[in-house]
Amino acid sequence: MTTMSIREQSLNVEVVGHGYPLLLMHGGPGLDHWSLRPFEQLADRFTLIFYDHRCNGRSTGAPVESMTWDNLTADADALRQELDFEQWAVLGHSFGGHVALEYALRYPQSLSHLILLDTGGDSHWSQQNAADLMAKRGYSPKKVELVRRWFNGEFTPQEFFPMSMRIGGAYYHGPFLWAMAKAMIHGGWRSQPRPETLIFAGRQLIKGWTVMDRLDEIRVPTLVMAGREDFVFPPECQQELAAGIPKARLRIIEHAGHEPHEEQTSEVMEVVREFLSQSATAQVRR
Repeated sequence: MTTMSIREQSLNVEVVGHGYPLLLMHGGPGLDHWSLRPFEQLADRFTLIFYDHRCNGRSTGAPVESMTWDNLTADADALRQELDFEQWAVLGHSFGGHVALEYALRYPQSLSHLILLDTGGDSHWSQQNAADLMAKRGYSPKKVELVRRWFNGEFTPQEFFPMSMRIGGAYYHGPFLWAMAKAMIHGGWRSQPRPETLIFAGRQLIKGWTVMDRLDEIRVPTLVMAGREDFVFPPECQQELAAGIPKARLRIIEHAGHEPHEEQTSEVMEVVREFLSQSATAQVRR
């Protein structure tokens, strides 16, 4: 890892592998790039650029109020220029998928491929539908209310870890403790959560956000992928998203929740490899 000065802040960045560049935008918000470490398996074919969004993880020097769509996307493109890539593929997971969608719409000339992993184009899915779906799946009213508060930023920083442990099992198809252990093996123990970032996003950044009316502007090859049992962005969300993007491919991963790259790692890596490798003209430009 290294710290790079990008737009008057310090972004935490790690570049590994060789081949065509793939930028990985992590979810949360309030998490960091360690949540995407399974994608290191692609380093034999692609140059992987991991980074922490501003106000996330180990990126420092910017107040949480500066976390706007303008800044998040401008940061990413400034990083592209600093690394001297003419274009790159972008993968966004969950909240990172929101950033990736905004990036695709604001910087279309910088993008060659778009991969949207367990994400959506409207805040309705996380801030309203997630809790409703939890109730339909038989979770207790207390846990349903925790989920509603979680995605709407209605908690204090001190409540972050207790709440995340209480609702964490809903993110996975398999046993929560096993999933956590696997994540730790992939480097999750190095993660540096930022509760205040999630709170700010739920209360301001994500509230009322949508790009659903602009999806038809995205013209690059796009892959929409998610776990079958994701309660945040369920299959009907993925169908809506893929239908709005011209010629987008849709892949639903069985026996997986919100983190299919953790639960069905081999399948997800195979799908991403195949999708990116199909473009015969893709070349590294440095």
